[in-house]
Amino acid sequence: MIGKTPNLDRVQHGGHHIEEQMKEIFIPYTYTYDQFTVFFYGDRIFVGEKDFPTGQCSVDMMNLSEDILNTIDHRVLDFLPAAQRLLTEKTDSAAASAQENLNAVWDVVFTLPVYRDLKLDEVCSYHALEHLLTDEDKWMQIQTPGTEGYAMYQEFLKGLSHLTDGIRMFQNQIATMTEHYFEPLKRRNSAAYAQAYSQFYGQMASIAAHYFHEDFEQSTPVEVSFVPMMHPSQKGSIFVAEKTTFQSLLDFLQVEFYRGLAVGNAPRRCHNCGKYFLLTAGYNTCYCNNIAPGETERTCRKVGAHHKEAQGKANRTPAQQEYDRTYNRLKQRKNRKKISVDEWNTAMAKAQELLDQSERGQLTDEELRRKLRDL
Repeated sequence: MIGKTPNLDRVQHGGHHIEEQMKEIFIPYTYTYDQFTVFFYGDRIFVGEKDFPTGQCSVDMMNLSEDILNTIDHRVLDFLPAAQRLLTEKTDSAAASAQENLNAVWDVVFTLPVYRDLKLDEVCSYHALEHLLTDEDKWMQIQTPGTEGYAMYQEFLKGLSHLTDGIRMFQNQIATMTEHYFEPLKRRNSAAYAQAYSQFYGQMASIAAHYFHEDFEQSTPVEVSFVPMMHPSQKGSIFVAEKTTFQSLLDFLQVEFYRGLAVGNAPRRCHNCGKYFLLTAGYNTCYCNNIAPGETERTCRKVGAHHKEAQGKANRTPAQQEYDRTYNRLKQRKNRKKISVDEWNTAMAKAQELLDQSERGQLTDEELRRKLRDL
């Protein structure tokens, strides 16, 4: 499939104004279950038409319920026998039955993190087996062991049957790492995460060698290229993005999680609601910014703050820390006569309003940071 990258890639030529001298660059990308493309830049990841802090998709997967995974298991178990019957019966009715069962799987899988934000080729996915039966060459290959088509079909069935096992293994590994190696950390930044990960890696490598006589590897096959993209928020600004194509959801999750660690982003389990959230920019708080259980307005951070007797600077939330930075920055500008007293009052009133929105869960830490920096 050929299409445009998110925030269409364009190039400036000569010294003319960039808006007048843009040239479209069409870049191939794939949006299918077993091959899709995302773009990394700095501490952000672009998935379809959306962008997130790197590590957010892994957090969303950590919060995926066991009920959803069980539903996928049951639907895959219904599909696999129908997929094998198709090879022996070779009829339109067998193809329709297999496709119906596969579509039931897609109905759930395509709502998972990452997939739900990609523009997947659903028309192809929801009619793949029916179309396959009408393609004589491909159909012959799928029935003939030793051919590329046969190998691809069997690999597809195998991958689908192990999808939830892989997700559960990912959840367990990240839960172990975050709870036993990251939770004791006094600081939350890339250097601290690297130190903790080195301990985890060393112990896992020792266990793998001792019990399984194999290496502990965290390697992932990907296809990488570098492309120009328009900056999503800085008009006229171009950056070089890392265009990465994955062949499985698990490969993507591994890469996104570790890239998050490298820039100082990591999942943490909220001490109030128990769900995972993403700590960014070196913040160290144990409460998420979602509405707390049993509350209609107060977030876990707000509830957590009331549980603490002391609310000194060491215990200020990430949102409050950003507000403090903005206050100090604008106060310096006022003292240096860079802004008037009226401008100072207006800006601080806006900053307080943004802080209130954040503490009500209406803004993420990242959104608050961006808006405060614009003041």
